[in-house]
Amino acid sequence: MAKKRNQKWFKPVRGSYLPSSWQGWLCYLPYSAYLIFALVVGLQGTNTAAKAVLFILPNWVAAAAVMTWIAKHTS
Repeated sequence: MAKKRNQKWFKPVRGSYLPSSWQGWLCYLPYSAYLIFALVVGLQGTNTAAKAVLFILPNWVAAAAVMTWIAKHTS
């Protein structure tokens, strides 16, 4: 039977989580790419600042919620 490693991907720091292994950093790559993608699409696809904020903010909140959930369950 293979041994299960108990290495934690993230470490809790002041109510947030920071990567503590290569798996944690690997999870942050698509997360960061999605945040940048949502920002670019939100700024290019809207003609007012209010519409841009209404597009970008929910996307960032949802992404942060998913990333926090992943970090919480792997730390």
